[in-house]
Amino acid sequence: MSTPPAPGRPERRRTLEPTRVLRRRRTEALAQLMREHDEAMAGMPEGYEDVVLPRPVPGAEDATQELPPVVPRRTRRRAEERERAQAAVGGFGFGPNLRRAAVVVAVGAAALVGFGSALLLPGNAQGEEARPLPSATPTAVPSQSAPAAADPDGPGTLREGDSGPEVTDLQERLLRIPDVYKDGATSGSYDTALTEAVARFQLWYGIRGDENGVYGDDTRKDLESRTAS
Repeated sequence: MSTPPAPGRPERRRTLEPTRVLRRRRTEALAQLMREHDEAMAGMPEGYEDVVLPRPVPGAEDATQELPPVVPRRTRRRAEERERAQAAVGGFGFGPNLRRAAVVVAVGAAALVGFGSALLLPGNAQGEEARPLPSATPTAVPSQSAPAAADPDGPGTLREGDSGPEVTDLQERLLRIPDVYKDGATSGSYDTALTEAVARFQLWYGIRGDENGVYGDDTRKDLESRTAS
C-alpha cells in the first residue's frame, strides 16, 4: 500500500514525454530556387517576345462542315444488311418494270381462265340459265325392330309383378321348404312377400346364378330338385 505524501509537500509526478515531434521545415531549397529564377529573369530583356499568329484564310469558315452524327453500331449494321438485301434483289432483275409486267401477266391469265370456264359451263353459250341439279333425297330405310334382349336369368324367369299358374307352382314348392315361405299365400301373384321368400331361399342354399329375389334357371333347378317328390 503506497504511503500518502506529507501535508504541505507537493506530490512528485511523472514527467510526460511528447508523442509527436514537429520538425521545422527546410525552406532553404525553395529560397535558392526563387533566387535562381530571379537571376534568370534579370538576364532576359524586359517584356515578352511578340508572336505573330497566322490569319485565317478567307472563306475557310464557309467550307467548314458539321461532323456527321454518330450512328450506333447496331443501327449501322442493320442498314448495311438492308442495303445488301436490296442489292441482292436488284441483282436478280426484280426491278419495278419487271414487277409491273408480272402483275399484268397474272391479271391476263386470271381473265383468260375465267373466260374459258364460262364457255365450258352447259347452257351458257345459248344464254340459258344454269339449272340446279336435282337434290338427291335420302331413301327411307325401313327400320328393323331389334331382337328382344335375352333374359340373363334364363327363359321362363319370374320376378315381382308377374302372375299366373307358374307363380302358383312356385308358391306351392316354397311352402314345402321349411321356414322359407311360412304361411305364404298361393294366389298366383308375384308380390313382395314372394320376392323375399325367393331371396331367402337363394341365401340359405347358396344359389348365386340369379338375381336376388328373381326365380331364374338356377333357382328353379335347385327348388325343383328339392321338391321333386
